[in-house]
Amino acid sequence: MAVQWIIVGIYALLVVVPAFLPPPARTAHIWTNLTLFAQFVFWGIWWPFVLVSMVMVGRLWCGVMCPEGALSETASRHGRGRSAPAWVKWKMWPFVAFVLTTVYGQMLSVYQYPKPALLILGGSTVAAIWIGYMYGRNKRIWCKYLCPVHGVFGLLSKLSPLHYRVDRAAWDDSPKPVARLNCAPMVPIRTMQGASTCHMCGRCAGFRDAVALSRRTPGSEIVHVAGSQTKPWETWLIVFGLLGVAAGAFHWASSPYYIAGKQAVAEWLVDKGVMWPITGHVPWWVLTNYPDLNDVMSPLDGAMLLTYLTLVALVFGGAIMVFLASAGRLLARPLEAATLGAVWRQRTHHLAQALIPIAGSIVFLGLLATTTSILKADGIRLTFMPMVENTVMAAAALWSVALAWRICGLYAGSRTRQIAATTLMLGAIGAGALAWALPY
Repeated sequence: MAVQWIIVGIYALLVVVPAFLPPPARTAHIWTNLTLFAQFVFWGIWWPFVLVSMVMVGRLWCGVMCPEGALSETASRHGRGRSAPAWVKWKMWPFVAFVLTTVYGQMLSVYQYPKPALLILGGSTVAAIWIGYMYGRNKRIWCKYLCPVHGVFGLLSKLSPLHYRVDRAAWDDSPKPVARLNCAPMVPIRTMQGASTCHMCGRCAGFRDAVALSRRTPGSEIVHVAGSQTKPWETWLIVFGLLGVAAGAFHWASSPYYIAGKQAVAEWLVDKGVMWPITGHVPWWVLTNYPDLNDVMSPLDGAMLLTYLTLVALVFGGAIMVFLASAGRLLARPLEAATLGAVWRQRTHHLAQALIPIAGSIVFLGLLATTTSILKADGIRLTFMPMVENTVMAAAALWSVALAWRICGLYAGSRTRQIAATTLMLGAIGAGALAWALPY
């Protein structure tokens, strides 16, 4: 708890304080200006390596360090304790919340300016506190259902070599304990498999002599656990969220396709004498609007941004789904035609899990590009970054291929079918990598 409250203080310093400071002067540097320092620490270091921590140690960040989780749980401890309504438990929230937050952040230039960061992150924190106060009793309702990055963290933690393993036999043989265990993220510990829902807080460690922190083969949860329960929202988040919207969000401004499309629409509007989409301004909390810094997004810019992200998600996400569905159909070998649809869907959703390494690498590299741009603006050029990016993407793609091979091997029944299905998965993995490389 002490660690959590220390990070709450750091979070407030980095997110709240810069929003009330004057814009940094053109001669300011990271080490001389709090706003620039906060921007670099928060977006350039904090968030990229929170993602890395999910792959390394599971959701330890969520359970031990996340400021929103700590505040929401504290509010629930002193709140009204109502039961969570059905709308809170809607299963598609992890996908919808991630997409809305990502798109809105791009519209406001959240990585560049402190006010949008306070609006989006501060708004999320206020919502977390309110949800905690209204619903749940000493539980993390917000974290389980509504957190915009809950789904992403859950996916990446499946790659972690660490998890809390539950010995079912020891659990059942152990006498019932006097003290009742409080699992804040409401994980059914007795039947827990994997680390995607566990927050790694350690509260259950040693409980009934059946729960212990254990090592495992990285990615084994994806192969042996993820296919046991079909979760469509995870497939949507991987394919259309991370490999679609997020990929487009990190490179739209430099994409020649975006620039050419906007120029073509602008010329058409000028020919028609319709100028307000080009010259009009809207408040900064709708679209980026900082005229003193020569950074203003017109209604046309906003409309083209939404169009570009939608097209990237549909084109690349659609292509990936075609490959996934084709491989899933190849691996669906039911004896009765009546079960074909269910088996086909299960195989397709399981195969989508193999794309988690490449999907996670896109988000990590996108944030790392923010790190590079901040340092470049300060005169520090990291000339080796293209090599790092290519290495990370190549390693992620190879990991995805290895996972796809193992998943296909579970269902293929023959080496020929396994090779054919994996070949189709190469198309899905290649489309994901192409979504990242689109502007280059």
